[in-house]
Amino acid sequence: MNLLIAGLGNPGTKYEKTRHNIGFMILDDFCIKEKLDWSTNKNSLYAKFNFQEASIHLLKPQEYMNLSGKEVSRLAKMMKIPSSQILIVHDEIDIPFAKIKNKIGGGTAGHNGLADIVERLGNSDFHRLRFGVGKPIQPGMDVADFVLQKFSSEEIEQLHTLFQESNKRIQDWIREQIKIATKNN
Repeated sequence: MNLLIAGLGNPGTKYEKTRHNIGFMILDDFCIKEKLDWSTNKNSLYAKFNFQEASIHLLKPQEYMNLSGKEVSRLAKMMKIPSSQILIVHDEIDIPFAKIKNKIGGGTAGHNGLADIVERLGNSDFHRLRFGVGKPIQPGMDVADFVLQKFSSEEIEQLHTLFQESNKRIQDWIREQIKIATKNN
C-alpha cells in the first residue's frame, strides 16, 4: 500500500517561516525526527519511508502554492494512490493559531493550493491536517499579505510543541490508513 503526505508552501527563502509555509515546516520537522532526507523529484522535494506494510511518500511541491495540485496529482497517478490515501498538511486561517484539526473532504475555503489539488485530482476526498494560523488582526489587512508574513516571536516559541502534535497526528493517520487497508483485505 502507498500513502502520500504533501505539505503545502511556496518555494524559496523569501517564503521560509511564513504562515503559508507551515505545511513545509511540519514535514521538515517530521523528516528530521524520522531521519529522512529530501531529494529533488521533478518539481518537488520528495522523501520516502516504509512503515509496516506501507510505503509512505512525502512531498513538498516546489511550484507556487496555487499550483500545488500539479505535483500531488502527478505522484498520486504515478504511484496509483487514491485520494482517500492522501494527507495534505496546510495552513488554515479559519482556525485560531495553535489549533490543529483533521478533516476529510469538503470545500477549500478560498485556499488556492487546496483548490488546485481538488481540480487536478478531480475530487476533494483527501484527508487534511489543518494548522491554524489565525486571521489578520490589523483591520483591512489582505489575507494574502497576512499568510505571507513570518510568525511572530511568541508564535515561534510555540511551534516546537505544535510540531510535536502535528507529527503525532501524521503518525496516527498513517496507522489508521494501514488499519483500514488491513481490515478491507
